[in-house]
Amino acid sequence: MGYASDMNPRPGLCRTLLCGLLCAISCAAPAAGTTAFHGTEIGRVRSYAQDFTLTDHNGKPRTLADFRGKAVVLFFGYLQCPNYCPMTLARLAEVMHLLGDDAKRVQVLFVTVDPERDTPMALKEYVANFHPSFLGLYTTPAQTPELALKFRIYYRKVPSSTPGYYNIDHAVFSYAYDPDGHLRLRLSDALSATDIAADLRLLLRKN
Repeated sequence: MGYASDMNPRPGLCRTLLCGLLCAISCAAPAAGTTAFHGTEIGRVRSYAQDFTLTDHNGKPRTLADFRGKAVVLFFGYLQCPNYCPMTLARLAEVMHLLGDDAKRVQVLFVTVDPERDTPMALKEYVANFHPSFLGLYTTPAQTPELALKFRIYYRKVPSSTPGYYNIDHAVFSYAYDPDGHLRLRLSDALSATDIAADLRLLLRKN
């Protein structure tokens, strides 16, 4: 399991998230050699990451149903992330280029785990630097821990030596949904843009 070490909900919450994620992955992963996907198939999982009620960077309420008909790639991060988040968005922008016309049927969603600092305008400007179709999503600071539990996402604030500043350790993988809105894949940070594009083409082809 990977996570980016840059970021404290409560220690108990973090342990719950980590244990739940490890269990879900081990239970959902198919036997080696049984899949054409590069990502890990988790389509049999129905206990987490099934839907959300969030607000996009334009102030519009969003659920997964809003993107029906498109393959969706969703991942969690924050704007001051020094490496994983910009690298992931850059990789996904390359994926959109590789997909050509199929990119019109793909939606990338970036969900912040730092709504205290990541304002809607900042989210909008940030994701637009990578691709015009990318959307930033958020919920309130009070609801973010519950959202993380619902999606089995680990994150933890790490105080900085600078007063009032903090970094965030967080999960470094993405979820991929098919055009019917079903959770299908866990995409690790090790996958290339070519691998992800191939997986998304398969999801689009099966619908």
